[in-house]
Amino acid sequence: MEPTTVEAVDDQTLSVSELGVVIRSALEQAMPYGVWVEGEIRGISRSRNGHVYFDLVEPAEESGAAAVATVPVVLFRDNRDRVNRLLKRHGDPIRMIDGVRVRIQGTVDYYPPQGRMQLRMSAIDPTYTLGVMAAEREALLRELAADGLLRSNAARGLPPVPLRVGIVTSIGSAAHADITTVFERSGLAFTLVEVDTAVQGLGAERSIPAAITAACDAAIDVLIVARGGGSKTDLAVFDHSAVAHSIAHAPVAVFTGVGHDIDRSVADEVAHSAHTTPTAAAQAVVEVVVRWLDRLTDHETSLVHQSRRAIGAAQHRVDVTRRSVITVGSGALSRADTKLTDASNRLRRRAGRADSGARSQLDRAVARIDLARRHALRTADRRVDAASARVRALDPAMALARGWSITRTADGTVVRSVDSVAVGDALVTQVADGALTTTLTDIAGGQPLGDHKETESDD
Repeated sequence: MEPTTVEAVDDQTLSVSELGVVIRSALEQAMPYGVWVEGEIRGISRSRNGHVYFDLVEPAEESGAAAVATVPVVLFRDNRDRVNRLLKRHGDPIRMIDGVRVRIQGTVDYYPPQGRMQLRMSAIDPTYTLGVMAAEREALLRELAADGLLRSNAARGLPPVPLRVGIVTSIGSAAHADITTVFERSGLAFTLVEVDTAVQGLGAERSIPAAITAACDAAIDVLIVARGGGSKTDLAVFDHSAVAHSIAHAPVAVFTGVGHDIDRSVADEVAHSAHTTPTAAAQAVVEVVVRWLDRLTDHETSLVHQSRRAIGAAQHRVDVTRRSVITVGSGALSRADTKLTDASNRLRRRAGRADSGARSQLDRAVARIDLARRHALRTADRRVDAASARVRALDPAMALARGWSITRTADGTVVRSVDSVAVGDALVTQVADGALTTTLTDIAGGQPLGDHKETESDD
């Protein structure tokens, strides 16, 4: 088979710009009156010349999945002014920001310089956005009620004096300034633990729960979650499931102050205490401490009054008792004095009789003692005389005087047996009128006491 050659035909060939014109014309013919499209705003930006650009996205059903479809949208300045006037006629309930679900009208356009199809926005349906938000809000409230979370945080105990206060808001915002001003003007010793977070737009539904966790980890007594006023879409993050669950499960009581007086978010429904503004939330915390101080003052005043009444009553009883004691005591003293006088008289009479009897007994005792003393002295004298006689009889000097002698060895030992001495020993013999020193030359045993033979003395 031979290859076929296709020759270019000049009148059927389009330039790129001509193709763009054809595409734009085809789109205009297919949708001459424009089209209504619903989706979620992503990547919105505003140029200096007043134009607004964003992508309208159909998000996937699964969180985090890629978008199903995306179309670029441009809102030119003239149309933007018209859209803003339309929103204001409805009370300016929504604001075009990232993450907002909208239903918009526009013309499908093809922009040849960039070869891009886009939707030129010309109108918006605010009731659609509000309806979507309301439906999602009601569905979330039903889910929270079924899980028992609507009053979960309300059951958290609130300390009687919550002085350590966590604040989750956008630091530097008007809401932050209002809250800090309330605490500064209270004159009380509050400690503020501030956690900065985005309070609107994409990602705020993640940053707010993270901020709540960080504040609770700082050992706070109570937590304030707040932001200033805004449109329904500005406050939409406080209707988000993640924010509601983080408040419901917070370990401390959460006070909310979101938006203005008429605003009521899901966050308010699950909080311990919901307040109309950030300022009101801060004032509510201050009021808890002030009420405690008032009760303390009342208790102090009551205690002072009760103490004064008790002291007065006690003083009255003391006075009554004192007068009674004086009255009773006077009579008792008089009676006691009479009794004492009578007793004294009886005692003197009894003492006189006792003294006389005692003297008689004493005289008899003295006589007995003197007789016994003389008898004892005579007996003692006889005993002394007998002892003296025995001592004299045993006195060695008396024996020596009768002719007896005492012989000792050189070291003073009394010689009692011939066995205790040896030939050549020096002996000292004591007689009545002196002592003889001899040297032993011979020992003869068995001699009778009467045959005692004196040894020869060297003297």
